[in-house]
Amino acid sequence: MHAERDTLIRQHLYAHGQSTIQALAERADTSIATIRRDLKRLEALGVIQRTHGGARIANPAGVEAAFETRENQNIAAKKAIAAAAYAMLRPGMSVFLDAGTTVLQFARYLRMAPLDLSIFTKCLDVEQLLIGAGDMRLTLLGGNLRPRNLSVVGPLAEAAISGLWFDQLFLGASAVRQDGTLSTPDAAEASLNALMLRRATCRCVLADSSKFGLTATYKVAPLAAITDLVSDPGLGEPWRDLLAQNGVHLTVAPLDRLAEAAHA
Repeated sequence: MHAERDTLIRQHLYAHGQSTIQALAERADTSIATIRRDLKRLEALGVIQRTHGGARIANPAGVEAAFETRENQNIAAKKAIAAAAYAMLRPGMSVFLDAGTTVLQFARYLRMAPLDLSIFTKCLDVEQLLIGAGDMRLTLLGGNLRPRNLSVVGPLAEAAISGLWFDQLFLGASAVRQDGTLSTPDAAEASLNALMLRRATCRCVLADSSKFGLTATYKVAPLAAITDLVSDPGLGEPWRDLLAQNGVHLTVAPLDRLAEAAHA
């Protein structure tokens, strides 16, 4: 069935970025002619982009360069975290996606495997990535543009958030201080993120282990304000203990998760 092949193709391309037609045919255990037809159909849906002799993940114009520039550090960990966080979603949820490189990877994963969700975001890159992906309903907050991560902040964004409730929040993290404080280098972002935490039932931080032990200027919230955190195996035992002491459920995403999905 082409639906099963589509899933295998999406998993493989998410794990590898791009692939040859031969490798995709081997992955799906089918003929090259069949894979060519599958890729043509997926390209028409905007999911992938065919290349000479293969295919790659499709991105809206203007997203790819910024994405590659900002995502080149700890990319394996961020992809594994995205895959693990996806398991927390259920159809029908209202979900808020923050800005940040790991959340952007999560949006990319969600584009490859869309669900029936109401998605809210303050990030222009996230919005662009999810346009046309499945039947998801997208809402982009208005506000003052923060160019560093193409997100909106300020009074307009906070006013919009104040009238909303979310089942699930996925929050990025610039830094997690030694005292267990989430922090960011931007005052307006810190204010908006703190408000987002107060408007969500489940509050999950997506942060690779390199973010722990860092310090940024403005406090967002203590660890006790979140319910879940997804990180990678590099997170040390002292941090794991601190998370447990603050009642935070930790999910450690194995770095081989994507390799297993691509080659199973």
